[in-house]
Amino acid sequence: MVNADIEIETLAEFDQVVARGSLSGYRIQSVNLLERTFALLAADTSAAVFLGCAMEPDASAKVRADGALVYPPVPDLPFNPYRGLLYTADELFTGLADGYEATPDAQAYAWFQETKADGDVFSSMLRSIHDDAVSDALDEHLSGARVVGVMGGHAMERGGTEYRGAAELGRGVARSGLTVATGGGPGAMEAANLGAYLAPAPDSALAEALELLAKAPSFTPSVSDWARAAFAVRERWPAGGDSVGIPTWFYGHEPPNAFAGHIAKYFANATREDGLLARSTAGVVFLPGAAGTVQEIFDNATPNYYASRGEPTPMVLVGRHHWTEHLPAWPLLRALARGRGMESRIALVDSVAEVPEALAAMGRAQ
Repeated sequence: MVNADIEIETLAEFDQVVARGSLSGYRIQSVNLLERTFALLAADTSAAVFLGCAMEPDASAKVRADGALVYPPVPDLPFNPYRGLLYTADELFTGLADGYEATPDAQAYAWFQETKADGDVFSSMLRSIHDDAVSDALDEHLSGARVVGVMGGHAMERGGTEYRGAAELGRGVARSGLTVATGGGPGAMEAANLGAYLAPAPDSALAEALELLAKAPSFTPSVSDWARAAFAVRERWPAGGDSVGIPTWFYGHEPPNAFAGHIAKYFANATREDGLLARSTAGVVFLPGAAGTVQEIFDNATPNYYASRGEPTPMVLVGRHHWTEHLPAWPLLRALARGRGMESRIALVDSVAEVPEALAAMGRAQ
């Protein structure tokens, strides 16, 4: 098994390692080495792997002669398949001043639309390499963290009471020392990431932020206006708290939100959904949603039912009427849990204010 300590993901890490004289056995991941030719010529690079690292021809020839594996950068792609770090909102929304269509996020989606059905094995291989690299970066970022997943629909508009409640939930979870993780998109997902972002700010900041966001209540009809409103909030409170968003280009109509400090964006939605739930080690909160949220409830319930990931993780469904009458997922979930280890790890509450105590109670029952 490869130890993450042998991965080099920044130029600073490269300089630190190469100063010791050997890169043998290291994985150098998407680092621009055009200015490090002398260092590469002088270092032992046997058994090293270079993933998407730009190098001068002399350096590339030398490391290959040492026996290193070299996977060169792929030209003319709107994304980096070998990336070593998670995305940031600033990176994905670069060029927003010229409209969302000019951003790397929109360009990656356009590339996906062009290639997802063309049968080209090269394109599908690039998507797979990218998604695996993102998963690796996500695992490294969340190592040791206690993560609470917050699931909910994309249709929840800014300015409403439900949106505010989801933001208060995210803020409360973050202030309790847990890491908030969401599907990274609009609606309830954005609200929870917003709450975590404003966790270090005074309580009054949330009301002001919601007022700014309400100027563009939805990502339709204009993603550009919607995203600009979010960046206006970030400019007002630049020192925001961290959280994780895990969106997908599979749902191209759902842009990522700007409040997640670290973004793991995938091409494969199945990988994204399973990965989000699997990494929610401290529990999952399900806000009112539609088909996607129902799917997530039972995607999470299945490993809890079979105990295939070890001890069942807490599951909290928010909205008694929604989950018992409108979309009655709760009765089925309760029937599945009966007599199994997960029975004491599920809860139905009326409001987000009850979630922290529900999570705490299920933690004590473990």
